[in-house]
Amino acid sequence: MELRVQDHGPHVVIITIDNQPKRNALSRAMMADLAALWDRLEAGNCRAVVLTGAGDRAFSSGADVSGDLSADPERSRIVTHALLKHHPFSKPIVAAVNGDCVGGGVELLLSTDIRAAVPHARFGLPEVRWSIYPFGGATVKLVQQIGYVHAMELLLTAKLVAAAEAARIGLVNRVVAPDLLMPWALETAETIAACSPSAVQAVKQQISATIAEHALARESLDQELGDRVRASEHFKEGVAAFLEKRAPRYP
Repeated sequence: MELRVQDHGPHVVIITIDNQPKRNALSRAMMADLAALWDRLEAGNCRAVVLTGAGDRAFSSGADVSGDLSADPERSRIVTHALLKHHPFSKPIVAAVNGDCVGGGVELLLSTDIRAAVPHARFGLPEVRWSIYPFGGATVKLVQQIGYVHAMELLLTAKLVAAAEAARIGLVNRVVAPDLLMPWALETAETIAACSPSAVQAVKQQISATIAEHALARESLDQELGDRVRASEHFKEGVAAFLEKRAPRYP
């Protein structure tokens, strides 16, 4: 499992999430690597980032639920930074959604700026089904980006929606054939990189800072609610049901 980083020309960087046996789930180590990578890219010369997943099944299924699920302040800090939950980032990010985008994968998607998905991609936030609080920013960013009713339907029903529906509600810009996805993403990133980096990054930084301000204002409540759910008996049952591949039984 790893994050693959590849330069595409002088100003575009491609990040590929590669953990295919677990549908490109992000382990805690991968989260730490991603957080550090954002810092390096912020300080470097890249002008645009393309973010995608390895293979053709998944963009990312989010956090690796089979791994460490503790959430002390230091681990929470790493996760929030990896997902750019409330960290302003000045380099535009183009998402090439090559397959299913679920849970924390959606929350990572919400940190990107321009998005396309293949027709077979599905999107959803199934956390409440497994008694997990969506800590990565969806409770704030999703409402901002796609509106209240669409956000609440995704957050409260735990249902997956098809790529066409994701485009209709504004979660992605467009649906693109699989063989055209990366060419589209690279062309979009190159178009951005050809513009004035000073102007592009100023625009991105202003918008990113505004979104981050809202998320940061809710951070203490997010932590409190996440801790409350994590301490419940429902959490133990939800995680057990997920790992045992059965329906949860909540009293």
